[in-house]
Amino acid sequence: MKNRAAATSEPIEWSAAQFATDVEYYLALTPRQLPSRYLYDALGSALFEAICRLPWYRITRAEMRLLTEHGHEIFARVPRLSTLVELGSGSGEKLAVLIEAGRPDEALVDAHLIDVSSAALDTATRALTALGGVRIVAHQARYEVGLEQVRAARRRPGQMLALFLGSNIGNFDPPGADAFLLAIRASLQRGDALLLGADLVKPEPELLLAYDDPLGVTAAFNRNLLVRLNRELDGDIDVGAFGHRAAWNAEQSRVEMHLVSLRRQHVRIRAASIDIEMEEGESIWTESSYKYRAEDIAGILQPVGFRPLDQWIDREAKFALTLVEAV
Repeated sequence: MKNRAAATSEPIEWSAAQFATDVEYYLALTPRQLPSRYLYDALGSALFEAICRLPWYRITRAEMRLLTEHGHEIFARVPRLSTLVELGSGSGEKLAVLIEAGRPDEALVDAHLIDVSSAALDTATRALTALGGVRIVAHQARYEVGLEQVRAARRRPGQMLALFLGSNIGNFDPPGADAFLLAIRASLQRGDALLLGADLVKPEPELLLAYDDPLGVTAAFNRNLLVRLNRELDGDIDVGAFGHRAAWNAEQSRVEMHLVSLRRQHVRIRAASIDIEMEEGESIWTESSYKYRAEDIAGILQPVGFRPLDQWIDREAKFALTLVEAV
């Protein structure tokens, strides 16, 4: 008989004060920026789930295929698995697919979900509760904070497998990716493992369709950040006065998302002490999505304390899953 999954939740980590502080800092930079983590309020999370189902955004389907086809191999490489940690759990669908595809028996595992979105955590918890032998702990926190909570709470013997999927590593610039991978390594013990999903370089038209889809879902996802600023930080931004732009920066190997001012306008966000003039054509940089070559992925993981175990590539969508061991 299957064990019933248990779900617990850590205290909420997010705060309006931190949001305001970050907005004040990043909008003062040149070029103006906003951290991509703030795209994921309840509506933003729902819009991103819709993006994942668009025919032009192939990352999610490719990753799901790889998890389904190679789940047994992944678990075989982590034979003493007792703890799973997913960074940016989203809907929980990928973790559920991996567990169902690859777990060799019904031994109890702890599944820690780390996400900044309470809506995403609620959805993921519901999805995983149906699985037998899984005890769920949800952490609404930034990744580094959630990892520290997991490290401090770890009690069970065995190996931990951390998952950072969806090519979320691509949202970090190279120095930021190195620092973040070091933080993951610091949270793991020798012999633990990391499964990293990374989108690969492909033709520019294909990349741009994924980030500026014909239905305008990605544009709505991007512009929803302005709605959130108005709602949560007492802004008076004219959302209709901003357009969405995606651009491929070949030199930096990244797709950039921007909110572009369609006219000269005044922007006030009272709770963040923002009172600025934006010129027509001036933009706010909201997200970067770095793309990789499959053969280079191990090269960014080895210097921060990982040893390659295996790699699986979806050739059609050009997406890679890489499994490494903490050394």
